[in-house]
Amino acid sequence: MATSIMDSILGLVTPEMKQALASRLGESPPAVQSGLGAATAATLGSLASRAGDSGFLGQILGMLGGGMGQNLLSGLTSVASGGPTGGVADLVNKFLPVVFGSQQGQITSAISQQSGLSPSSGLGVLKMAVPLVMAYFAKGQSAGTLNVSSLGDMLRAEIPNLQSYLPSGLSGLFGGAAGFASASAARATSVVESGVKTATAGAPWWLVPVAIAGALLLAWLVIRSMTTPKEALQSAANVTSGAASAVTNAGTAAWAALGDLMKVKLPDGSVLDVPSQGVEARLVKYLDDNSAPVSDTSWFDFDRLLFDTGKSTLQPASQEQLTNIAEILKAYPQVKIRIGGYTDNTGDPAANQRLSEERADSVMTELVRLGIDPARMSAKGYGEENPIADNSTEDGRQKNRRISLRVTEKQNTA
Repeated sequence: MATSIMDSILGLVTPEMKQALASRLGESPPAVQSGLGAATAATLGSLASRAGDSGFLGQILGMLGGGMGQNLLSGLTSVASGGPTGGVADLVNKFLPVVFGSQQGQITSAISQQSGLSPSSGLGVLKMAVPLVMAYFAKGQSAGTLNVSSLGDMLRAEIPNLQSYLPSGLSGLFGGAAGFASASAARATSVVESGVKTATAGAPWWLVPVAIAGALLLAWLVIRSMTTPKEALQSAANVTSGAASAVTNAGTAAWAALGDLMKVKLPDGSVLDVPSQGVEARLVKYLDDNSAPVSDTSWFDFDRLLFDTGKSTLQPASQEQLTNIAEILKAYPQVKIRIGGYTDNTGDPAANQRLSEERADSVMTELVRLGIDPARMSAKGYGEENPIADNSTEDGRQKNRRISLRVTEKQNTA
């Protein structure tokens, strides 16, 4: 009987590699082994769901160019012990958004829950699974047995072998959850539209985004209600009123500091309504100024992104600004960017570093979902580096917990 792809890939993991990965993540070897199995199955499953898309498969195999395949085959041990670095890190950062899109958070969570890993370790084993899968593909390419056509056939044949490894929460990975997703989206849209119409009737301009944020919060609770246990939902319901009030107060203050709304026209003819002092207006002004050079020090801080406390999960209220940034990038197709994540200096520096990386990755993943080519972006976590305010005050720490954007290649509009 032929060896399955899963068995072949997991066979690349030596006991030394497994122990090194467990030590780096601070987890037990059995939990890491389980997590690697789930992460590898999720990766292959997502690829298999698009096995008939030759352009997509060609893009995946194209990532192995420039000697990357050989680097992976010889460097798996170092990835396990030290994490993806250099070209391997770039590969992982490109691969994850392309293959998983907006599902990356859901997949990471399911891997963590099944394997008993922390959320950050769940992402860690997913980032290890990518080099493993790609190293296996590189072996096939090197042997002359793997091309776009044969890869599609292999992935389709592998689907039955993945079921025993996949977490139960990912049972819809091959498209079975399409109806659920559609119904949830429709229900959430209804909640948003109803909330916005009710809250914005006759309101001043600055209440409009606050109302949208509140409506999105309600929509998120609707979607969560499909999958969250009743006890957790009841607890959530008890705090919804207070949370909505906190969102309103914070949103009002943040928007008030950004000035009145203004219309910003983009080169493709589209128009954005954005705050006059917001990051979108400042970014467009910079891109339109031919005399403003690309610089390592020219960073633009997002000013309306919200994450769950201590996590990399973007809150629904962040969608408005991310959509604006995606529209700007579409209007300037030659522009490339670096997304940087930062934290304050409280807590464990290593944990802060991981969190900053995960949050930068989340923003890049969402921009890919919104239609931006991942080849135009990179993401990096800087942890506690480069504070912009005093970490001894709460206000300063809040400012230091940020996501920033730097233009690395700029369109010439002359």
